[in-house]
Amino acid sequence: MALAAAQVGPQDAPETRYRRCAEQVRANPNFAIDTANAWLLQGGSLYARECLGLAYVALERWEAAAAVYEQAASEVPSAQSALRADLFVQAGNAWIAAGEATKAVLALDQALTSSALADELRGEIHLDRARALVALDDHAGARRDLDRALQLVPADPFAWYLSAALARRENNLTRARGDIGRALEIVPANPDFQLLAGTLAGLAGDLQEAERLYRRVTEMAPESEAGRAAAASLATLREVEQPAVQSAPPSAAPSPTAGGSPQSR
Repeated sequence: MALAAAQVGPQDAPETRYRRCAEQVRANPNFAIDTANAWLLQGGSLYARECLGLAYVALERWEAAAAVYEQAASEVPSAQSALRADLFVQAGNAWIAAGEATKAVLALDQALTSSALADELRGEIHLDRARALVALDDHAGARRDLDRALQLVPADPFAWYLSAALARRENNLTRARGDIGRALEIVPANPDFQLLAGTLAGLAGDLQEAERLYRRVTEMAPESEAGRAAAASLATLREVEQPAVQSAPPSAAPSPTAGGSPQSR
């Protein structure tokens, strides 16, 4: 009954048909694919492709989604349109999810050619491009994009988090700890941020701080991926500390049986 209520008809305005098609995506994405493809045969063009892309994303059919979004972007009349840029951004993110980082960079480059982008969107595109470049092991290129993103969207905690993660790969522990600190200033209770902060503290030799942060993650989100990773890291910390205690030399503390003055010993 829910699907029947969401049926679209050729007499509806494109915006109305898109809204109803999007409702179908939430209810049954496979059904929405059929609806969008039928709409395309009726000349639905851009709106129909956007709905088709949504349905593919819902089903995690990333390559198909990326291809549809790129086709939709090519149908936008103006090369400087913000809509065209947004469609290429969606394509780029779908290519990243599909493991096609090179194609993602190409799509995001297309998005960046638009002069209609607000600074916030431009910053987010540089952020996405950095993610793709990290996947390609282009750390220098990713750093340039991340630094540009941090200039444009300094209030985005995820940008600082990614910058910290990249700085760790670059063996720049000082920057990594500073950047994750900025992320935590914006969103203090994020378990992923706390986990990375704990890892960086451990790498810096601050095991007490690492343990504090790991424990906080396990308490905050015990069933999450971050929570499980933190629990495993806590076990590793204990394994590191226990042999250190056991291997302490006997002379590190006075013998409980020793007595008398130094002269009498």
